[in-house]
Amino acid sequence: MAERVVVAMSGGVDSSVAAALLREQGYDVIGVMLRLWSEPASPVVGGAVEQAANRCCSVEAVTDAAAVADRLGIPFYAIDAEAPFKRHVVDAWIDAYAMGLTPNPCLACNRHIRFGFLLDFARSLGAACLATGHYARVEVADDGRFELWRGVDRSKDQSYVLSVLGQADLRQVLLPVGAYAKAQVRALAAERGLPSATRADSQDLCFVADGDYRAFLSRHAPQILRPGPILDTQGRPLGAHAGLAHFTIGQRSGLGIGGGEPRYVVGLDVARNALIVGTRDELGATTFRTGPINWVAGMPPGESFEAHVQIRYRAPAVPARIVLEDGLTSAVVRLQAPLRDVTPGQAAVFYRGDRCLGGGLILRGQVEGEG
Repeated sequence: MAERVVVAMSGGVDSSVAAALLREQGYDVIGVMLRLWSEPASPVVGGAVEQAANRCCSVEAVTDAAAVADRLGIPFYAIDAEAPFKRHVVDAWIDAYAMGLTPNPCLACNRHIRFGFLLDFARSLGAACLATGHYARVEVADDGRFELWRGVDRSKDQSYVLSVLGQADLRQVLLPVGAYAKAQVRALAAERGLPSATRADSQDLCFVADGDYRAFLSRHAPQILRPGPILDTQGRPLGAHAGLAHFTIGQRSGLGIGGGEPRYVVGLDVARNALIVGTRDELGATTFRTGPINWVAGMPPGESFEAHVQIRYRAPAVPARIVLEDGLTSAVVRLQAPLRDVTPGQAAVFYRGDRCLGGGLILRGQVEGEG
């Protein structure tokens, strides 16, 4: 009997090709799409009611995914994940902004929804593995441990947002498109006549239908958008802001203070509800701390070690020394050169070559006593 695999389908080309490749390899493939939370219906001009669709499971996306499944001759299900998605992703994202952080919701979605809720559902169907269309690779080391590697197409690599996975997850995960470049994946889809061959790539913040996260926060968490002062690094007032959640580290536009030397956001002081701005020379950090780290191997490579660190999804990985603290669960990261966009709430993900070691969220503030 063929081994059963559930493929997380989005209607996009990557998950479609993942399903096709596994089907051709002889797996018993089942396609599953998650119905995720979207904003409640709201009245529009003329008295009609408009539902803001989640872009990951719009009517068009469901139709495309079902058409791909039909083309491949595999079962397809759309299952309800609205409640856990709202709790673990949307609400957590809002809470992070309330704490003066800049969160990446894909990390929470992968940890709790794709490789939590959906993986559990796959097991309930008797599946041995869950497959996705992520551009990353799973390799098995000589000692039998599972390793997470960057995708072959570095411009599409998604290992950063999969750094939340561990051994138990990787043992049950297949990433069929990680060995291909994006152009190859589209060609594979076209060769097989898949309806998704030319479909545009999905975007982050799928639950923000219009892409305007500030407007979304105004609608769903207006209490966190409190006006406050804009201060320079010496505490001198320069103006006023309409809410800290409108800003992130390194931001220059939209400050509304004009004149003089360009200023950048260098800090969000939640205690004083103050936006701290500074010159380019005052922007950046050479050290920072992380919160608890998920080690892909289940353990760190040492108490102190050299690696490359990536501080945002599309940021380059740069050399650093990582010194572990708190029983090896968190770290002080010492960069070889300053980085201007070290942003609390984003993940610091560690690499050795193409192998992802793991990562943890960046905490607020420079390490005391270090510039």
